[in-house]
Amino acid sequence: MSLKLPKLFYYLLGSILILNLLQANFTELIFDEAYYWHYAKNLAWGYFDHPPMVALMIKIGSYFFDGELGVRFVSCLLSAGTFILLWLAIDNPNKKKYVPHFFALVFSMTLLNAYGFFTLPDTPLLFFTALFLLVYKKFIEKPSFVLGLVLGVIMAALMYSKYHAVLVIFFVLLSNLKLVLNKYAWLAVITALLCYSPHFLWLYDHDYISIKYHLFERPNAPYNFNKYTLGFLVNLVAIFGLTFPFVYYALAKSRAKDHFTKALLYLTYGVLIFFFISSFNRRVQTQWIIVVSIPMAILVFSYMLEHENIRKWLFRLALINIAIILILRIGLIYEPLFPIHYETHGNKAWMALIQSKAGDNPVVFENSYRNAPMYAFYTGKTSYSLNNINYRQNQYSIDNSEEAVQHKKVLYISKYLDKKDIAFPKDSGSIYYGMFMDDFESFRKLRCIVEDEKFELNDQRHVVKLYNPYDQDIALKKLKFAIAYLNEAKQFKELVGVDLVPENAQLMHLSSNDSTLFTFKLPKPKKTDAPKYFKIVISENGLRYGLNSKTIKLD
Repeated sequence: MSLKLPKLFYYLLGSILILNLLQANFTELIFDEAYYWHYAKNLAWGYFDHPPMVALMIKIGSYFFDGELGVRFVSCLLSAGTFILLWLAIDNPNKKKYVPHFFALVFSMTLLNAYGFFTLPDTPLLFFTALFLLVYKKFIEKPSFVLGLVLGVIMAALMYSKYHAVLVIFFVLLSNLKLVLNKYAWLAVITALLCYSPHFLWLYDHDYISIKYHLFERPNAPYNFNKYTLGFLVNLVAIFGLTFPFVYYALAKSRAKDHFTKALLYLTYGVLIFFFISSFNRRVQTQWIIVVSIPMAILVFSYMLEHENIRKWLFRLALINIAIILILRIGLIYEPLFPIHYETHGNKAWMALIQSKAGDNPVVFENSYRNAPMYAFYTGKTSYSLNNINYRQNQYSIDNSEEAVQHKKVLYISKYLDKKDIAFPKDSGSIYYGMFMDDFESFRKLRCIVEDEKFELNDQRHVVKLYNPYDQDIALKKLKFAIAYLNEAKQFKELVGVDLVPENAQLMHLSSNDSTLFTFKLPKPKKTDAPKYFKIVISENGLRYGLNSKTIKLD
């Protein structure tokens, strides 16, 4: 494996890197990037939704540049690195004759193109997948102690990027089961587990909140063929654009000539089959399957080198793809060129409008982990997302953001307000409303813990342990309790008030950093027919009910 690259490769790669850096600098953040920027303000070994790699990238980039470019700088570098790794993974000696074809193929892949400048967990996932495959290729050629260590570190880096990385590792290892007899393969696994142990400890310290949310708590919807399975099939087309017929034809014609090609095929088909099956249960987001772009880039380019007709058509269609993508990329900055109103349009101005009303007062956004960090990024002012039963938990549910707004005068912005002092219309057409609260106080971290395993809609009383994690006692008179009933898809349907009876009839306060026992019985739902799940929820100081317990199944 030679690191010497053709001059034309350097010229094209340098051009793409410069283009991505300019795009990164002049394009407003999308909401997820602002959310991950919020992560990066406090580096940790884990976050509510994802492992920490994306936060580390933003933190590093922010040392070099301010603003959007700081958020995206490392992504631009990793994208360039991904191109190099893909090139190095291809052995065909004729590849140097077709450098433009390589760049046309890879740069025309829609999401691979977008992740050249957007900073999302998929960006490092793509880079480390390419690096993992390249090192694995060398490992199976000649296993060694050093390669085993390096492979283990890369596997850990994959898992630090996104939990979906487990599919990459699993399907590659599945393609070569003889590795279970290889001592250096075991060294790689042990090294990966050791390197990943800080995140395991973080999960343990946070009661495995990320795993529980993704596997058990996440709301879904009843199966819909058009949204789920057909949507998945549309995504298969979307990630390759106009080149998709020839890309999938080349994939279908590819054969496992060696262990490395077999790994590429196992990874590609494994991920596609896994998410096809998943599409019968939930909507598969486009970026979930983006990782197949890495093995498919290697397989398809290798096939192109051997088949002139396919090479010719792929190259032509890829150039059309690229032309469309470049117009859309300009449209990310200059809205009239983009066919729809997108996340990169108007947020900076909208946040400035809100800040003009809020002044130096903190802003509390109800149910928006998207708007809260966007406001903080573009104004430099304090913000917080207050999550209620109509929404979901997120990083604001577990970090210290709530402390910064306690007992402050805040501008409270929501779609649920009855009292609408100030209107904040968005270019997208939605309208948010705001009102000032002179002494804001919330207790969103109160937790209701039940140990009973069987719940029915009857008169049986159950015990609930109410844990107060705050460093202050909380007066019970500030709290109201309710049962939130959910349907089979874990979607919130109805609130019914409930009396929590303390064991100590004289109880007036919840003691700080302590648990208090209450009893309750499930009230009959008034509107919902046969609810399947429920949560115990709390309203403090008249705020909408929060998310205070796990989702509990009804028998």
